Amino acid sequence: MIKVASYNMRKGIGLDRRRDPARVLSVLRELDTDVVALQEADRRFGTRASAIPPHMFEEHSDYVPVDLLGGRPYAIGWHGNALLVRKGIDVEESHVLHLPTLEPRGAVAATVRVGGTRLRVVGMHLDISGLRRRQQARAILDHVAEGEALPTILMGDCNEWRNRGGCLADFGAGHRLVDTGHSFHSRRPVARLDRIFASPDLEPVEAGVHLSPLAARASDHLPIWARFRPAAEG
Repeated sequence: MIKVASYNMRKGIGLDRRRDPARVLSVLRELDTDVVALQEADRRFGTRASAIPPHMFEEHSDYVPVDLLGGRPYAIGWHGNALLVRKGIDVEESHVLHLPTLEPRGAVAATVRVGGTRLRVVGMHLDISGLRRRQQARAILDHVAEGEALPTILMGDCNEWRNRGGCLADFGAGHRLVDTGHSFHSRRPVARLDRIFASPDLEPVEAGVHLSPLAARASDHLPIWARFRPAAEG
């Protein structure tokens, strides 16, 4: 089994307007997943340092940030997008994806080995403009199509308020949209802005929104998660 999650952590700022990296790490411990895609993981200005000081992952979590940009000392993401893996999981390669955009948006990708399964994981945070979202979705899908044929999970904050069409149709043409549930706003979840898609060779076993008292305060988004069985195990 493979468990993944996506979480827009809002730069570590909770509904109480306090930046509390320890609280976010506690939510991540509650999730207990193999891979996590984070959005808004870094501060926006200056050195764009990680909202969670990197040393805290080593000291207070079961996760390791994936190195995306050659070991920058303070930041863990690319335009706020970051990937975490459970300690002990092998990361074969990782890189950033440059997306067409007028504002700071991007995506990140890594090839990891979870148990006996090699897996491509893409984390993303798409534009608020529907036209830009579709352009970004196509850029991500083109990148996936040009790469090695691997089981693939695409996840992140799609900023899509509709339940169908738009970038959801683009991703859904070749990938299964997993029904996780409503993740925004954390105080009263009414929208499915956060999404997980998987290639046909991954079978979703269970999925949902992580709603705990801590998660309801830690960000304006709730984390979403899904557990998969590789098709070969079916």
